[in-house]
Amino acid sequence: MTVAEPLQKTVIFNQDFTGSLAAVASVDIRARADGILEKVLFKPSEEVKEGQLLFEIQRNQYQATLDKANAALEAANAQLIDATATLERNEILLKKQAVTPQDVDDARADKERAQAAVDGAKADIEQAQINLGYTRISAPISGSVSRNLVDAGNLVGSGENTLLTTIVTMDPIYVYFSVSERILLNALKNGRDPGGPNPIKVYVGLSNEEGYPHEGTVDFWDNKVDPGTGTIQLRAVIPNPQVPGAVAPASAQNKSSDSKAITDDRSLRRLLYPGVYVNVRVPGSPIPGAVLVHDVAIGTDLAGKYLLVVGEKNIVEKRPVEVGQVEDNMRVILKGIKPGEKYIYEGLQRARPGRPVTITNNTVAPQSAKQPPVQTDTKSGKTQPDSKSSSK
Repeated sequence: MTVAEPLQKTVIFNQDFTGSLAAVASVDIRARADGILEKVLFKPSEEVKEGQLLFEIQRNQYQATLDKANAALEAANAQLIDATATLERNEILLKKQAVTPQDVDDARADKERAQAAVDGAKADIEQAQINLGYTRISAPISGSVSRNLVDAGNLVGSGENTLLTTIVTMDPIYVYFSVSERILLNALKNGRDPGGPNPIKVYVGLSNEEGYPHEGTVDFWDNKVDPGTGTIQLRAVIPNPQVPGAVAPASAQNKSSDSKAITDDRSLRRLLYPGVYVNVRVPGSPIPGAVLVHDVAIGTDLAGKYLLVVGEKNIVEKRPVEVGQVEDNMRVILKGIKPGEKYIYEGLQRARPGRPVTITNNTVAPQSAKQPPVQTDTKSGKTQPDSKSSSK
């Protein structure tokens, strides 16, 4: 068995939480034109750019409406030209008293009606162009597109805006988590607030990752504390760039048995996905003189965490401890052991609480175990252990 004394050093007191990832923006793509869906122009789960064409709906009826509106505009323009010419002639004839003022007023009214007809025809053209544009559906944002919920050949619209697919942004990504009001008050006291010069940093780790490799900053906290839990919700922004060799979600991997297609289309993936639960770490203030022990020395039973401490008269004591975070394979002990005390961290299974042990060069052995050979000092008459032997 091996013993050691607790290590003391300054550590950053971290607070760990559970959070969930969410997209910065999520958009439902719906059909705004009635007709047959003719084309689906993307692959499920691929990343699309803003403005990229996704769907095409049958457009011949909308093109015909636009052509009709253009023809109506031409007719209205012709009427306007004729009405304008008539008004100009009547104004000249009025000076010669060849027509009455009423004739001029009638001609002016005809021109105004013709002008209104032109304006109406232009509005009809604009509306027809808008409706025709609805037949070509493009991505309003850049992000990851889901699967198409309607196949080509089906009727869409028909009085309702048919949901075709959804797009979510991927980089950056939000993480939502809740912290205690004490952490909020400490942050406010230290002048740390969302969008300020000294924002709160957070670190995020997935369940299959070691540590917290993704760094971000808090950009929002809620405007009230939940009185039932004493917590407040925070949101942090986490960069989520594409990385080579990242594993796609199981849903994406199972969509196709063609491994080459997956390699070609998904060689670059993102690690963070909306809806995933993550571990969130919020660094706190430095704690000077924190007490640390080997993490492997900490045992667990029904009562909680404990250490095997070599106490007075070298008696092994099973001592309950309150543990903190891990720092380089060392565990912070918040309560239960003091600097200068000795604890066992190797060979724990051989230690028996309540029994004495012998300590030699930071190793211990039960006193009931075989003792080293003893030799006699001929000068003093005292006995001492043989220096060539030691107990482990």
